[in-house]
Amino acid sequence: WVVGPALMFALAWIFLPDLPEYRTGLIIVGLARCIALVIIWNDLACGDREAAAVLVALNSIFQIIAFGALGWFYLEVLPGWLGLAPAQLDVSPWRIAASVLVFLGVPLVAGYLSRLIGKKTWGREAYESSFLPRVGPWALYGLLFTIVILFALQGEQITSHPLDVVRIALPLLAYFLLMWGGGFLLGRALGFS
Repeated sequence: WVVGPALMFALAWIFLPDLPEYRTGLIIVGLARCIALVIIWNDLACGDREAAAVLVALNSIFQIIAFGALGWFYLEVLPGWLGLAPAQLDVSPWRIAASVLVFLGVPLVAGYLSRLIGKKTWGREAYESSFLPRVGPWALYGLLFTIVILFALQGEQITSHPLDVVRIALPLLAYFLLMWGGGFLLGRALGFS
């Protein structure tokens, strides 16, 4: 929540100084900490599911609380401090926060309630051994469905502006390489295997 948004802000201004709409979009992407794939990557790495679930829940709560304020800071305040043009958005930080609350808060509450009701109704053992394995794959299906729909709705934009796609992909690639490489090197320096 500190390094990621700051890095994406810098990369957006370095790679897209002349494209304010795309730059704003990249900065917003940098504010949106990944939630959906965390559990999937954790499972692929045979990580601790309970720890990953707690981290995802905490991350979701933090996004609900802080996303609007961070958007305002990185799109309006910080550019002004640095002598850069602030983003011209017709959306208030409160509207952004409300959207985040709907898209993250509703699933978070639904997950919490399904766990609470499921454990009371069937017991913890039956809930975790029967219900969760049947419902679990739907998270991946929902994510894939969302990605397909997003690309389908923007297909014409993507195919009619291929150079813009490349220009947007470059800072994204740099971001992920720097974040992954930095995380890897930090883990090594701290003695993690």
